[in-house]
Amino acid sequence: MKLVTRFEAAKLSTVQLYGLRKEAFFAFTAAPRDSEAQRTALASMRHIEDELAERAPALR
Repeated sequence: MKLVTRFEAAKLSTVQLYGLRKEAFFAFTAAPRDSEAQRTALASMRHIEDELAERAPALR
C-alpha cells in the first residue's frame, strides 16, 4: 500500500476516507509483522483517522 499523507487525505471525501481506512487496515493485517509495509499501512491509518477526527463535529 502507498502511504496516504495528511495532505492527500484532506483532498478526499469522508466516504472515500472510510473506504481507504478499510483498505489500509486490510493491508496492515496482511503484511508481515514488523515490516515496512505494515508500518506504512499503520501510518496511513493514522493520517486518515486524524483527518476524520478533524472533520467530526465538536461537542461543546
